Amino acid sequence: MAVRQPRYSKEEFAQRGDLIYQTQIRPQIEAGNHGKIVAIDIETGDFEVANSTLLAVDKLYERKPDAQPWVIRIGHRAVFRFGSRSLRKPV
Repeated sequence: MAVRQPRYSKEEFAQRGDLIYQTQIRPQIEAGNHGKIVAIDIETGDFEVANSTLLAVDKLYERKPDAQPWVIRIGHRAVFRFGSRSLRKPV
C-alpha cells in the first residue's frame, strides 16, 4: 500500500475543497443526497458520493489513486456533528 502525502497546506486544502464543492459539485448533487458524504479530489474536481467517509474516499482512490481528497457532508457545515445544526431550511 502506497503512503499518500498531502501536497497542500491544511488551509489550501480547505479553500480548494470548499470552492470546488460550492461552485461545481453542490448544484449537481445536493438534491436527494442530504446527509451523504462527498469526497472531492482538490486537484481535478473529480468526486464520489457515498453513505460513509471511508466508502466515498475509497471509491475516489479507485478512480484516482493519486487523489488529494477533501470530504464534505452534503447539506451540513461539517462532516461530523457535535450538536451542530443542518444547513437545510425547515419545510
